[in-house]
Amino acid sequence: MSTLKLTRTLPEDATDADLRADVLHGLTTTPKTLPPKWFYDARGSELFEEITRLPEYYPTRAEREILHSRAPEIAAATQARTLVELGSGSSEKTRLLLDALTGLHTYVPVDVSESALYGAGHALLAERPGLHVHALIADFTRGLTLPDAPGPRLVAFLGGTIGNLLPEERAVFLRSVRALMSPGDALLLGADLVKEESVLVRAYDDAAGVTAAFNKNVLAVLARELDADVDPDDFDHVALWDPGNEWIEMRLRARSALTVKIRELDLAVPFEEGEELRTEVSAKFRREGLGAELEAAGLELTGWWTDAAERFSLSLATVA
Repeated sequence: MSTLKLTRTLPEDATDADLRADVLHGLTTTPKTLPPKWFYDARGSELFEEITRLPEYYPTRAEREILHSRAPEIAAATQARTLVELGSGSSEKTRLLLDALTGLHTYVPVDVSESALYGAGHALLAERPGLHVHALIADFTRGLTLPDAPGPRLVAFLGGTIGNLLPEERAVFLRSVRALMSPGDALLLGADLVKEESVLVRAYDDAAGVTAAFNKNVLAVLARELDADVDPDDFDHVALWDPGNEWIEMRLRARSALTVKIRELDLAVPFEEGEELRTEVSAKFRREGLGAELEAAGLELTGWWTDAAERFSLSLATVA
């Protein structure tokens, strides 16, 4: 009989406290920065879903293409009885893995959104009688304690989200994942690949302006949650390629000199004309570099798949 269980390891007020801390730190440093997780309120999530359907934005389609063609191979290589998905969201792409993992016993989605976990969990149980779902309301960047479930386990981190972490953050994250794993377990990692600058910039600065609206949505979050006196029209969306770091940066550029007052923090943040606030880093990878990062974390790259156009990768890593 299928079951759905939710375990909360994230305090109820953690999101509010994290937002306050990130804004206070990020907007009082030079250069100014905010983490990309604050894009994703209800409106931001809707905008991102729209982005994934844009012709310029290839990563979602490319990753789905790999899963369609390679999920049986991944399942055969891992023989997983438990699937752990970090940042699971709607669990849409996960269904391709769930279909392929014929011996699967337990699915462990991990997300900060309780409503997303409930919705996805109930939908999956309706489709898959016999599946056990043990959802974790947790922030995977803070370390996890996984529920008891049969091995071997496959930990999936899809969507290219690994690229939103800076190199030192990636190192900490990969070591924390390795600490969760036992011999026989595996990590399935989705990563966007280095390619032509024009292709990358278009993916983050689409002609319809959806990504610009998504980027500016972080300002709406500040206005609503922290009573910030900020007008998105005072900022321009900027997407640029940093060839030295091999990442895309999204920024918000002040159109004129202004001061953003954040009443909940009793904070006034001055911007000079043209000054930029970095809202996202999206690193792109090469096989050799990603393999080296996995190796440094105690993991061995044992599988590598790309879409036909070699735009995106899924890699499989096991305990070294």
